[in-house]
Amino acid sequence: MVARKSLSGDYCPSARSLDVIGDWWSLLIVRDAFDGMTRFSEFQKSLGIAKNILTDRLKTLVQSGILEAVPVGEGRARMEYRLTEVGKDLFPVMVALRQFGERHLFAPDEERSRLVERETGLAVRLDVRTEDGREIGPDQAVILKVPED
Repeated sequence: MVARKSLSGDYCPSARSLDVIGDWWSLLIVRDAFDGMTRFSEFQKSLGIAKNILTDRLKTLVQSGILEAVPVGEGRARMEYRLTEVGKDLFPVMVALRQFGERHLFAPDEERSRLVERETGLAVRLDVRTEDGREIGPDQAVILKVPED
């Protein structure tokens, strides 16, 4: 098995983010956390994930500050995993992934889950904008790279 290369020192913010949440299990755990799941058993049931893999992903998400492990119950031996403020910052990422899937991975009339505002039931939508509020697309953006030594 080839050792996974760490991207934690990369100059690219995308690479550093993927170093923490770049596997699909981690993103699905975060998705379920946004849906209100907090317990190991809930994540395992929802995802059908092996216990050892779930344990590893939860540990990484806690170490990265995306989830916090909070002891609960009588002996406080059980843990709940809750999104931190850092984890909540992944909300636009999750919305963008949903929008991509809705646009490109479902037939027009195919049944699918929907993300809506609790209060109104209106669909949640994500737009990319400049600092002054204008919508922008990939053809109008450029990455300014760090000069190499």
